[in-house]
Amino acid sequence: MRLLRSDELDGAIALEDDLVIEADASDALELLPRGAFDLIYIDPPFNTGITQRARRITVEHDEAGDRQGFGGRRYRSTAVSELAFADSFENYLAFLTPKLQLCRELLGAHGSLYVHLDYREAHYVKVALDELFGRDCFLNEIIWAYDYGAKTTRRWPAKHDTILVYVRDPLRYLFDAEAVEREPYMAPGLVGPEKAARGKRPTDTWWHTIVPTNGAERTGYPTQKPEGVLRRIVAASSRPGGWCLDFFAGSGTLGAVCKELGRRYVLIDSNPEATAIMLARLAQEAAAHAPPGSTAL
Repeated sequence: MRLLRSDELDGAIALEDDLVIEADASDALELLPRGAFDLIYIDPPFNTGITQRARRITVEHDEAGDRQGFGGRRYRSTAVSELAFADSFENYLAFLTPKLQLCRELLGAHGSLYVHLDYREAHYVKVALDELFGRDCFLNEIIWAYDYGAKTTRRWPAKHDTILVYVRDPLRYLFDAEAVEREPYMAPGLVGPEKAARGKRPTDTWWHTIVPTNGAERTGYPTQKPEGVLRRIVAASSRPGGWCLDFFAGSGTLGAVCKELGRRYVLIDSNPEATAIMLARLAQEAAAHAPPGSTAL
């Protein structure tokens, strides 16, 4: 794995080692080779109008502590770290559209783009993508549904994200349905035992939990997405050894999944805190998947 920072971007970037780039995406994307990527996945800011924050804390038993747990036991919490980024744009499409235009150039003829959004901007971005890629290159609208967090009583609670999928060429794109892990039938009694045991292929509606607060996957980065969601995307729309790109990389989930599934990755983020989290996570992932007796770099 190689790290490049913004002051090191002085020419075309060769795809050799897996790559983390700490720089503005607009600068870095211009330097990447055209037609090189099987898959581009991005999880841009959702334009919530707020500052996204995530705090990591430790807790220990203390009868005078600030938290109450099971059986009335009290605990004292201590903040370990806090990460934050602004999530507000006056003209969201002006911020995102030039990067989406570059995505089309960076994809191979068989390549796919996955854009992860929520209800605030998904409709506007789809119209922009129809213009940039062509409506015939629209492949799917994936709904990722979850059930966690506060629920309003003033409207139907918003508990899903939208992932828009576009392909570079509607006649040549890669989609490997057999590579995607199957999931249990919701009503296994309505199918035979053999089908129930095998499970079914996921549809365009994915029920999947968010990253648990105390789960091993958790990095403490705001808006971190679960590896299970990315695993389906990478398995279906990239080849073993193929290059995958995320230029709003955050905690590096795409890179972690690529390492697990034998793909190559380029991760870009301008936030130094995100870079630090990515590097630590990816080093751990590399060590976990290194051949016995080797040293993971």
